[in-house]
Amino acid sequence: MSISKAINTQEAPVKEKHARRIILGTHHEKGAFTFWSYAIGLPLPSSSILSWKFCHVLHKVLRDGHPNVLQDCQRYRSNIRETGDLWGHLHDRYGQLVNIYTKLLLTKISFHLKHPEFPSGLEVTDEVLEKAAGTDVNNIFQLTVEMFDYMDCELRLTESVFRQLNTAMAVSQMSAVQCRLAPLIQVIQDCSHLYHYTVKLMFKLHSCLPADTLQGHRDRFHEQFRSLKNFFKKASDMLYFKRLIQIPRLPESPPNFLRASALAEHVKPVVVIPEEAPEDEEPENLIEISTAPPVEQQNVPDIFEQTFGPPNGVRDDRDLQIENLKKEVDLLRAELEKIKLEAQRYITQLKAQINSLEAELEEQRKQKQKALVDNEQLRDEVERLQRAQLESSQTQGLYIEAENYLISRVQAALESVNTLENGHAKYITNMTDATELVGALAQFAHLTADTIVNGSATSHLAPTDHADKLTESCRDCGHRSLEYLNELKDRQLLRQANPEDVRRTLQGILQLGQELRPKSLDIKQEELGDMVDKEMASTSAAIEDAVRRIEDMMNQARNKSSGVKLEVNERILNSCTDLMKAIRLLVMTSTNLQKEIVEGGRGAATTQEFYAKNSRWTEGLISASKAVGWGATQLVESADKVVLHTGKYEELIVCSHEIAASTAQLVAASKVKADKNSRNLGKLQECSRSVNEMAANVVASTKSGQEQIEDKDTMDFSGMSLIKLKKEEMETQVKVLELEKRLENERIRLGELRKKHYALAGVYEDPAEGEGKPAMAPKQGILKKPPLAQKPAYPLKQDCEVFSLIHSPTAVLTKPGNTVGGCLIYPWFT
Repeated sequence: MSISKAINTQEAPVKEKHARRIILGTHHEKGAFTFWSYAIGLPLPSSSILSWKFCHVLHKVLRDGHPNVLQDCQRYRSNIRETGDLWGHLHDRYGQLVNIYTKLLLTKISFHLKHPEFPSGLEVTDEVLEKAAGTDVNNIFQLTVEMFDYMDCELRLTESVFRQLNTAMAVSQMSAVQCRLAPLIQVIQDCSHLYHYTVKLMFKLHSCLPADTLQGHRDRFHEQFRSLKNFFKKASDMLYFKRLIQIPRLPESPPNFLRASALAEHVKPVVVIPEEAPEDEEPENLIEISTAPPVEQQNVPDIFEQTFGPPNGVRDDRDLQIENLKKEVDLLRAELEKIKLEAQRYITQLKAQINSLEAELEEQRKQKQKALVDNEQLRDEVERLQRAQLESSQTQGLYIEAENYLISRVQAALESVNTLENGHAKYITNMTDATELVGALAQFAHLTADTIVNGSATSHLAPTDHADKLTESCRDCGHRSLEYLNELKDRQLLRQANPEDVRRTLQGILQLGQELRPKSLDIKQEELGDMVDKEMASTSAAIEDAVRRIEDMMNQARNKSSGVKLEVNERILNSCTDLMKAIRLLVMTSTNLQKEIVEGGRGAATTQEFYAKNSRWTEGLISASKAVGWGATQLVESADKVVLHTGKYEELIVCSHEIAASTAQLVAASKVKADKNSRNLGKLQECSRSVNEMAANVVASTKSGQEQIEDKDTMDFSGMSLIKLKKEEMETQVKVLELEKRLENERIRLGELRKKHYALAGVYEDPAEGEGKPAMAPKQGILKKPPLAQKPAYPLKQDCEVFSLIHSPTAVLTKPGNTVGGCLIYPWFT
């Protein structure tokens, strides 16, 4: 009887006593079997008000009934959905509300079946919420979305109800208005809990994910916050709700999820239902058990009775079959719903995986883009270094050519002084024959002028100090030459003329030219072969010494350190030892390969002649071998400093990179002339890979040890205010900009150092041994002395003073400023 009195066609709210008896009945029978056995016979399609009140009672039963009610309602999901769909297609005011209400009920059933931790009344402790959310950010994210959907259904119902309450029906004491407002009491109870849970979950999400990722969540929460606050405000102003429920007040503004401390400011909204006075009424049955059928069902035909006739009180086999079939159908429906829920869960998980993969793909795209940018920057830097290398090569080649030519001119001029001195002596003996003296004068004038011209030009390529000395020496040479020529011109001074001052100034120019030549050019041709063997032996000795020093450092570390420091030192020194052993094997293999190359390529020539003939390749071996030996020494010194805590870990890392590059240079120099099928070449390449691997191990062990030894401050910002955090952020940005500027300056300085390194190494282009490949400058014994008429092409300043070449023997006796043979004599050095 309580069900029939609660769910009827009267446009009035459901009485609380009837609903309470229905709820008590579910606890008595531990389920909603009786409720649904009666509810499925209600003529819901015939009355929208009847359907509205059915939804209201079902909502109350779900919230406050026995926990098994949820499973019983799950079996009748299709009935609820069909009722909502039916009224959703009809233009009926209550029917539209029924359509929205059934969607809310279906959402409620699905949510609580999926999350059994939350009872249908939605009241759990914060500990249960934390346990339900778990630690997986994907589960927290998904649970928050589902609660947002739950809240949307609740708020959509409230908005539809208030939209139908027009001005004429705005008085909440009217029965028709109360009929619509009554279900909102359960909505208020649900929303207060959902609001609290979403706030908690949002703060938890913001502690795990970036703020930008959760912008959509924040927008959705803010929209629900405004709608819920508006709903609570309207409901609080209505007299109907004031006597039935105490509605909580929400804060003026939504919580600030970007500030973790704002969680402490959050207050859980609490809904209070006042206790009603007991009603003195006789107890009623849950359903009508009298012989007369309910009024609402008199006009509804029973298809079963029309087909098989009314029941006569005797149950036959068909009745049992029908009941069994109904139970089987209910079980199948429950199983189907379970399968649907499982499928939905899989779909949700797959969507989460898709989102995760898309995020990972986006991150990889960003990394790829960054790699492309870095690659482009490296390509630009390589091109810039190649241009600098080419410029340095051209400059160095021009410089060396000018130096060699200047030295050859000075040496020829000194020889001409001796010839002139002999011719002068003969002329003094026999003044009737001046042929030898005139010839010697012509050659002296030409070679001295050529020396002065080339010396002045070379000074523009030399360092400042040497350039000033060379210019002054050339000026002095010209002055002494003119004085000597004037003495030869004067018959009174002819016998006393002495070229010693001219010889002295020419020797000074020769000495400056030799000082300006790169030191590597002083090596004689026959010494190249011996230098290769010496350098390789020196490199092997340096590596052996490095291994011994590392072993000594290992013993000292074991005596002077312990614990973590000892572990770090042993790991670093062991990796350095492995690197030295790999380099030693590489040097031995490289030596064997070089011997194989020399034996296979020298033919009838000696080893020294082979090295001299292939001087560029030889110098590459020498340079690479020196670099390896130096790198090994530097690595040991850096490791020693690190173990003694007087050096930097970064120095050891840089030395590892440098020694790997040096060994790569040695391998490249060794394999240039090697046979591709050589076994020693294969061993050398394998050794090179091993060196690279060992160098990487040194870097890894160094970085690992640095992380273990060095203390890192924990970043705790919990005690900072918003202003303090902003100030710290700005100061950190300033430091970042300063460090970036400093890094940029250091990169520029590194580039200039590399350019200078190329210049000092004597990089030049040698057409005889291939184009476009850098190598060291050739030795003196290798370069052929340029012929007398061969002059290097070099730039001259517009205001430089050039001593003219004197080609006519008679010109030596002319005064400064006269023109002889188209050549003008300028007295710049007077």
